[in-house]
Amino acid sequence: MNKKGIFSEIKNDLSSQYCSFFVALPLCLGVALASGAPLFSGIIAGIVGGIVVGMASGSALGVSGPAAGLAVIVLTAINTTFGGSYETFLLAVVLSGLIQLILGFLKAGFIGYFFPSSVINGMLTGIGLLIILKQIPHALGWDKDVEGGDSFIQLDGENTFSEIGKAITFVTPGAVLIAAISLAILILWDKVLSKKHKVFQLLQGPIVVVVLGIVMNLLYKNGVLNFSLEADQLVQLPVAKRFERIYWSVYFS
Repeated sequence: MNKKGIFSEIKNDLSSQYCSFFVALPLCLGVALASGAPLFSGIIAGIVGGIVVGMASGSALGVSGPAAGLAVIVLTAINTTFGGSYETFLLAVVLSGLIQLILGFLKAGFIGYFFPSSVINGMLTGIGLLIILKQIPHALGWDKDVEGGDSFIQLDGENTFSEIGKAITFVTPGAVLIAAISLAILILWDKVLSKKHKVFQLLQGPIVVVVLGIVMNLLYKNGVLNFSLEADQLVQLPVAKRFERIYWSVYFS
């Protein structure tokens, strides 16, 4: 049987790739922030997980990229275990990666079969609920806790549930409008439009939502719509100035 070329599924790959990119980029930044690591390290980790690991694995199916579940462990490791030394933490990550490579060469993946599927489903369900609960305050325009933070007790002194109650009393109409229209587009795109024409399958709903958010923010700034967003309600991308020595240590403006 002849193997398919690497571009044989480019039509389907492109639509999924740019969708994953726009989802993973803010997630990389949020996980890095919640982990106490430089923001730019989140982008580097996303590149490694999304491109390098995908190309090196040789697997037809695979999931790699930012995961909020380890943020608390990483934060504790950097601030407590390694005494605030980010460089030492990076050394530990490299060593753990080497151990994983060794386990891979030893074909130790069969260990995963000893974990019941119900445990995996429960973990994924818990992560999904956590993401939903954490995003509700941001959708209402209350951004006193960092985007991507996953701790029950938050940096602003609130917890996951009290933050939602407080957000209701500090609603930002501009943020609510963007969130409501975005959710409507996502549901409509998935349930109706994607079944109507192939162009709606190639152009993914999340991309439309991202562009919509950018356009609506510009309309707010130019006074076309009588709403506004605060600076802390917008994504602040890090700008690298220079790399230091042989490790990923970056200064930001």
